[in-house]
Amino acid sequence: MSEPAASPAGLRWVNLGRLEKVPLGQGFPFRIGALDIAVFRQRDGSLFATESRCPHKNGPLSDGLVGGGSVICPLHTKKFDLASGRGPDPSLCLKTYPVRQVQGEILLGLETGVECAPAA
Repeated sequence: MSEPAASPAGLRWVNLGRLEKVPLGQGFPFRIGALDIAVFRQRDGSLFATESRCPHKNGPLSDGLVGGGSVICPLHTKKFDLASGRGPDPSLCLKTYPVRQVQGEILLGLETGVECAPAA
């Protein structure tokens, strides 16, 4: 992992390494300072990043089932939307992070993690 670099908008991007670290259809855990983050790569190549632990029972989300824009926690089958972080009920949400692929490298945006807003 390389050090964060500042972007013009103030968003810092951290290089997590080669895209191949995260196999298609799976998640992979990363530790960045004090943050534990899971990066998910859907079979279509789409990337998502969320906090790495399920808010329900602290399950390792990177070990969950990934597909259709969601991840299912391996402990108690709670399903979370990877784009919004929304879970099965308004009290269960994940923090999400911007993530992108540039020239085969995974870049994670920090300082703008989006807190999941409970459903109205």
